[in-house]
Amino acid sequence: MPDSGIRASDKTVHRGRKKVENPATARRILAAAEAHFASHGMAGARTDQIAAAAHANKAMLYYYFGNKHQLHRAVLENLFRQLRASVYAPSGKSASPRQNLRAFILGYFEFLATHPNYPRLVQREVMQKTRNLDWMVRHYLRPFFHQLTGTIGEAVAAGELRRVHPHHTAFTIMGMITSYFAAAPIFGEVAGRNLLAPEAIEERKQAVLDFIDHSLMPVRARSR
Repeated sequence: MPDSGIRASDKTVHRGRKKVENPATARRILAAAEAHFASHGMAGARTDQIAAAAHANKAMLYYYFGNKHQLHRAVLENLFRQLRASVYAPSGKSASPRQNLRAFILGYFEFLATHPNYPRLVQREVMQKTRNLDWMVRHYLRPFFHQLTGTIGEAVAAGELRRVHPHHTAFTIMGMITSYFAAAPIFGEVAGRNLLAPEAIEERKQAVLDFIDHSLMPVRARSR
């Protein structure tokens, strides 16, 4: 998986700044901001609390990120950049469409498993129809969806999957993965166990792969 931090040269760290004198401080601020925005939303998060959680002077928060709105966008861009690196990792020139689909699904699952704030942050933007929603859709969510549906279509055309509708299949795949992590707290109360514990996440990953393999497998293959 890609590094959860950010490089000193990343534009999201020093948008509008000529240099970054202490990238470690910027990384701490970004991590603290992610947690606060996920818990309290844009309106409820306070820059002084974010700075305190990052063990940084509040002036440094403004130096690196400008203001709370720019910091919030930097958090989202950092997450989406890592998502893109996770799901678009090359599978190899000899990989089949079905193998590419499996790699895509695993990349998305592993990203959510290691970035639990992502579903909440994105859901807030969608539910509140914020000004971030347009660029999120254009630059990240729509390309992600097109990549997934294209891979499904290639696997269907190659006879590696049964003839399913790529869009609805993509909705099903994304839903079964995203909803687990988004609803893990309440699902955990119902199940009486921590669904974000490493062993529970591994069980869920294998269950998702098993369900997808058997639900998408061609009829002739299932009859063997």
